[in-house]
Amino acid sequence: MPRLQLSHELQKLHNDLLKLGSMTEEAILDSIKSLKDQDNILAQKVIDFDKNINILEEAIEDKCIKLIATQQPMAIDLREICSILRLIADLERMADHAEDIAKITIKLSGEKYMKSLIDIPRMADLATHMVKRSLDAFVKKDIALAKETWALDETVDEIYKQVYRELLTYMLEDPKKITQSTYFLFICSHIERIADYAKNVCEKVVYIQTGNYNMKMD
Repeated sequence: MPRLQLSHELQKLHNDLLKLGSMTEEAILDSIKSLKDQDNILAQKVIDFDKNINILEEAIEDKCIKLIATQQPMAIDLREICSILRLIADLERMADHAEDIAKITIKLSGEKYMKSLIDIPRMADLATHMVKRSLDAFVKKDIALAKETWALDETVDEIYKQVYRELLTYMLEDPKKITQSTYFLFICSHIERIADYAKNVCEKVVYIQTGNYNMKMD
């Protein structure tokens, strides 16, 4: 009976985790949409929505701690619960990066962008895709999916380097573009960090199932 109860509680944790992940994905996508459309109302919505993400993150943390105290899980179950505690912290930080992007959108309010935003949204879409796939891998305990998702970070880094070089060129050619270019670089940095957190989730999948963090593809 205790094992059955633990499995039931873990399933509820997974459901809460997927909900938190979905909220985080929404915040990321909305922050980029607000930036691209210069939509301050949507940007403020992202900022205000962050408190809901924090509340759920704290609720999941409380459930994990109570589960460890009352069920005394062993081995793989304990690794999973401890990984969830770290994972929800990663998701909360991803949401913080989305909030920071929304704040930059508001700072850029009224400014005409020096170019159409193409690569930044593409980079954000890929990072958000990594978040979703990494959570799916975690819940399904799918090591292959985790490793495939982990490898996508290389593409995110390539886009980041491309945009960095492009923005640096703008700044060197026209000092008037330095401020806006710097803000766009901050945004790219936020997206790159989101992808890194998604990589962390993938590493946790492998750790739970194998006890190590070896991400090399077989």
